[in-house]
Amino acid sequence: MWNLHEDLQRRRADGLYRTRRVGDGPQGPELVVDGRRMLAFCSNDYLGLAADPRLGEAMRRGVARYGVGAGAAHLISGHSRAHHALEEELAEFAGRERALLFSTGYMANLGVIGALTDRRDTVFEDRLNHASLIDGGLLTRAQMRRYAHADVKALREQLAEARGRRLIVTDGVFSMDGDVAPLVELAAGAADHDAWLMVDDAHGIGVLGARGRGSIDAAGLEPDQVQVLMGTLGKALGTAGAFVAGASDLIETLIQHARPYVYTTAMPPAVAEATRVALRIASDEEWRRERVLGHVQRFRAGALRIGLTLGASTTPIQPILLGDSTTANRWGDALARDGILVGAIRPPTVPEGTARLRVTFSAAHTAAHVDTLLSVLAEIAAGQGA
Repeated sequence: MWNLHEDLQRRRADGLYRTRRVGDGPQGPELVVDGRRMLAFCSNDYLGLAADPRLGEAMRRGVARYGVGAGAAHLISGHSRAHHALEEELAEFAGRERALLFSTGYMANLGVIGALTDRRDTVFEDRLNHASLIDGGLLTRAQMRRYAHADVKALREQLAEARGRRLIVTDGVFSMDGDVAPLVELAAGAADHDAWLMVDDAHGIGVLGARGRGSIDAAGLEPDQVQVLMGTLGKALGTAGAFVAGASDLIETLIQHARPYVYTTAMPPAVAEATRVALRIASDEEWRRERVLGHVQRFRAGALRIGLTLGASTTPIQPILLGDSTTANRWGDALARDGILVGAIRPPTVPEGTARLRVTFSAAHTAAHVDTLLSVLAEIAAGQGA
């Protein structure tokens, strides 16, 4: 017999229960949450574009021209001129032949892995990959092998043993730790074993590399060394959706075989119009990357003075490692009482014993915001033990 109530109560007792907060108003460093104004350090709006009025104006123009919905899947009647233009601009931005829009990054990852592999193939995944990549590997009929986080030596051993086509899948920037994958070494391993490399750069696009081209660009790799690039539009670019970029034959294969693309209504064209503006802003306004990465340096220096244990990250994702879920919840609640919103991340999102506060920064934050966070963290550390 199912006993959902008992299962939920057990989850609550273990400190793993998830609840939703209700926000009111636009995204920004200061949010109204459950009727209370709070200073937020938990958004993926890294460049501060989610509430940029230029994107709002582009979306209003898009609604006036296209309406509020696409009406159908891309392959029926939902593929608008706005979608097509955005795909062309994303391909140029990424330095690839073509790009293809998906409604979410989760769907893009499921679609790519499922379309490219079958029972004769092997998918290799970093153990700390995003859930969508893991699920993509589980849902495909291919064999899935997982290697220890960033352990290229272990991956090479697995590649040498595998038969059939080989697809290596990794985050570019790991979403819970903020560290960057060893992309140069992964690309070399892929080349040596006739494998393809797929990088989910959801947290790198817009933030890393020249003009925000992401972790692949920052690593100095050429497009032919990373055959599949997935990027999201709802983080640094501030809108919604995702894209996959690569060679023309890759994109045509996804159009034919990626089920989350074929069988899903296209994103609203107005969102595509807003994203086109976001892409230009992200490319041109270098100060946004400089500012958010400056906040990271300021925070890390202050957190180390306090004695906090941080992850090895130089990106806007800064985990404060606390160990157990009870401690992470206690610190998160203490911050909230002082008007600061930070996500407490617990298993199964992260491995057992690695619960943490996941602090994220935006170009919309100010130095004063960072200092306020550090001041409250210092009080909590002094009172509860870092």
